[in-house]
Amino acid sequence: MAPTLQDRTKSPEEPAGSQTVGENNDWKQGNQSDTSCDRILLQDDPWKPCQRSRATVKGWLLKLRTCLGTVCGIEWYGYAALGISMAILSFLVDLSVTKLLRAHHWLYLKLEGNSLLQFFCWTLYPACLCAVASSFTDNICPFSTGSGIPEVRTMLAGIEMPHYLSLTNLFTKLLALTCTLAAGSTVFLGKVGPFVHLSTMAGAYFSNLCTLIQGDTKERAAGEMLVVAAAVGVASCFGAPISGVLFSVEVMCSHFALRHYCPCFFSAACGASMFRLLSVWSGEEETPQALFKTNFPSSLPFYPLEIILFALLGLLCGAVSCCYLFCHRRILRFTKTNAFLLQMLATEKALYSGVVALFLASLTFPPSAGQYMASKLTMKQLLASLLDSRQWSSQSHNASVQLGPDALLEWSSSGSPLLSLAVFLLMKMWMMVLAWTLPLPTGYFMPVFVYGAALGRLLGEAVAYVSSTGLTSSQLQASINPGGYALAGAAAFSGAVTHTLSPALLALELTGQFSHALPILLATLLANAVARSGHRPSFYDALSIGKKLPHLPSLVKASPRLPFTPIGQVLGPKSVQLQKVAGPVEVQHAVNTSTDQQIPVVDSHESRIVLGFVLRSELLMFLRHCTTDGVTQTLEKHLDEVCCIYPTAVLLSPHNTVQEAHSILNLVGVQSLCVADRGRLVGIITWPEMKRILEDLAKEI
Repeated sequence: MAPTLQDRTKSPEEPAGSQTVGENNDWKQGNQSDTSCDRILLQDDPWKPCQRSRATVKGWLLKLRTCLGTVCGIEWYGYAALGISMAILSFLVDLSVTKLLRAHHWLYLKLEGNSLLQFFCWTLYPACLCAVASSFTDNICPFSTGSGIPEVRTMLAGIEMPHYLSLTNLFTKLLALTCTLAAGSTVFLGKVGPFVHLSTMAGAYFSNLCTLIQGDTKERAAGEMLVVAAAVGVASCFGAPISGVLFSVEVMCSHFALRHYCPCFFSAACGASMFRLLSVWSGEEETPQALFKTNFPSSLPFYPLEIILFALLGLLCGAVSCCYLFCHRRILRFTKTNAFLLQMLATEKALYSGVVALFLASLTFPPSAGQYMASKLTMKQLLASLLDSRQWSSQSHNASVQLGPDALLEWSSSGSPLLSLAVFLLMKMWMMVLAWTLPLPTGYFMPVFVYGAALGRLLGEAVAYVSSTGLTSSQLQASINPGGYALAGAAAFSGAVTHTLSPALLALELTGQFSHALPILLATLLANAVARSGHRPSFYDALSIGKKLPHLPSLVKASPRLPFTPIGQVLGPKSVQLQKVAGPVEVQHAVNTSTDQQIPVVDSHESRIVLGFVLRSELLMFLRHCTTDGVTQTLEKHLDEVCCIYPTAVLLSPHNTVQEAHSILNLVGVQSLCVADRGRLVGIITWPEMKRILEDLAKEI
């Protein structure tokens, strides 16, 4: 007999013996009153006018759902809507940031002739924006600060963190991110990480919408939508669908299922296509094309001997990334241990953000040190200028139409582009680390990508300068393309910092220069080999460790021995269990004391031999069967007579490690696993229990 609605919604804390005849009569009276109330509301409801029109619209919507469902599943429309909506959101953010940056530049030029006012304009504008963004996030939703990628990785690993998927978090992060990006290259921050987080939040709501339309609950579909959203976040930022999917595979998921490939590519392609079409419809481009147009020579892109130089560039980027990651881990530890910074970041976040942004803006003031760092250029202009295929050392200060009237002049304002590149690399190394302590919604990938491009550009210009001295043939000198070295350096350095290979493909999709695919991939591989040596954590691993997030792959990088802790040593208190001959009193006690949907069943409390598990819904049905007309029959029915005992798919041993238990929970897709020693039940591992275990392990690092 199937359980009724009353059985499903009844509180589990209510004892079985309290079901009296009077209570049943009360329920019938209440049910009748509810029915009469519903009838009255249907007949005359002042708050729902035009009921006939509403019913007609509802009928047409049901027909539309049926028609759409015959073509493909409703979730595929959700994937397309997710990609298109995130592309529109990304374009609107870029448009808003561009207008704010132009307003800042216009005001700065209007004050020309008054150095003091220009200094205040240059420094106070980004400082105020950062202070407003920090104050806004702190007061509205503190979970919106940072990149968001470490939290998304943790959620995709199976740990529930609902605060990071709230609607308030989405709007707060979006507005604060716009203010942060409007601060310009002064604070040197990007938007990739926050947009991956924004895409994940939007994906969670699209998943709920698809579930509501389909009328069922599918946990697998919800998890699949989050994986798809991670790929869409990258694709909507750069119009690069393939590297977006590869980024989702490498960074976001510890176990990427093959069934996710088609949805990821479909949604990422929708997002990338819409992002590029919006550029055409807005008048910025004539046709959909690469985000950063380059003019590398296609007949002879590079000489075979230059492969050695690209390999050396990869090793150099790997070594510099190790230095950078070391500084990043040190500053993270300093912000977590210094008492003054802890108090500032806890109570005066807006003041801290404003002071740090003011300090960074003072260093980049164009008439002073900023002239050695091309500080007037935006992030996009910086990358476009670094990818220029011309040799700066042999060019005049006249700029091309492609780079704008001041791009090459900005790098040559110090007298030598090589000197400007060297100062840029030295200053931005520690300025990036300092800027990433700001409690703002910030992206970390694009600054690293630009920094790697500057590193590769410096090597390319040095090679071109050496070849111009007569040590090499004139033909080799003319074929050296510093822009190719900049592109390889961008992919290698960003790949080494994040421990991924997707930046190599991203560099090709951003520029369309597939002629340099081999040297770019070689440099990225060598840089990754150097960065991964010694089990060093990646940039995102360091963030997860610093935040004490229960993300097992990051804990493995921090302390390889911790995940190999036997599961028997970290199990919590004894879990609720039922014997197969349990009566209503024991079942009622188990229902009241446990919130798990699956409760293990043993042969007896003395032997504790695992037989399987029983569903909570069937236990409620069992309690109803044991009560007939308000009389409890405790001596006639047992658990195994009414409920179905399902066998366990996997049994863990107390000697299995935490990493093995986590992997099985991920791969099998179950909510709980029984831990048994020679068939005797020891405990249960659930996702909340796994979260507690990982949090305890993170505290030991």
